[in-house]
Amino acid sequence: MTRNPPNADPSDSPAIEVRGAHKHYGALHAVDGIDLRVERGEIFGLIGHNGAGKSTLFKMILGLVPATRGEILVGGASVQGRGFRAARRHLGYLPENVVLYDNLTGLETLRFFARLKGAPLAQCPDLLERVGLSQAGQRPVREYSKGMRQRLGFAQALLGTPRVLLLDEPTNGLDPQAIRDFYATLRGLQAQGVTIVITSHILAELQERVDRLAILATGKLQALGSVQALREQTRMPLTIALTLAEADRTPVAQALAQLPGITTTPTATGLDLCCPRDAKMGVLAALAPFGASVRDLHIHEPSLEDVFFGFAG
Repeated sequence: MTRNPPNADPSDSPAIEVRGAHKHYGALHAVDGIDLRVERGEIFGLIGHNGAGKSTLFKMILGLVPATRGEILVGGASVQGRGFRAARRHLGYLPENVVLYDNLTGLETLRFFARLKGAPLAQCPDLLERVGLSQAGQRPVREYSKGMRQRLGFAQALLGTPRVLLLDEPTNGLDPQAIRDFYATLRGLQAQGVTIVITSHILAELQERVDRLAILATGKLQALGSVQALREQTRMPLTIALTLAEADRTPVAQALAQLPGITTTPTATGLDLCCPRDAKMGVLAALAPFGASVRDLHIHEPSLEDVFFGFAG
């Protein structure tokens, strides 16, 4: 089993390192040989179909589920080693399904979790304010909406000033403003050096908000990188929407037809082009002679959803 050298500085190690991790439940390989590094201060996305192994991997990183084979280190400490007990105090976790005690108030709930974690009770009122629940802190949780419960769950994940946050479908039940506030909070935490790993089925949320992401399928790592890097790996074509006067559409289409791999489709306002990624500059050069005849142009990159299906099927 590979370990860090005895004199290694833990601050030089990645926030999370997964080395050949497997988790088998009989014939089911929930996690099947994953190698993964999450660097300190990253916002890292983990996406995949239901049953891809995301939640199992989270529980393995937390030390809640032992690996069948392989090793996982958090902050340089093996989750199976003695040093992980101290490291775990610097982890925050929001599960996909938040289970809370309905008879406790929001403030009592946070104080309960703070005692379990050994976090300062004085943090609790400030965290309620941070997630927008200061006015509801004295109300019993049974009166909370789904979104309020989710925000309270997020507050408990922030107890103890964690260095690593694991967030499993954290925006379930949140309205658009709450989602915007949530990601603003994550950016603030990242600026303080916190590492954040987040899963979401709402891929449009993650597209512009993660530094890198991993795509899982049937327990295996299918792809890893920034959204742009994964776009380039899939070699998915670009879509270019041109706004043209009606008289200019045929000559522009004829000029573009001379380029290899370009297809054009007439639209109500001009032309849509399907363009190989490496042909983009050639298209722009072909359009240059038409000058002001091209009234507008929009280049559409494949979405994260397109990329996901390109890798995961």
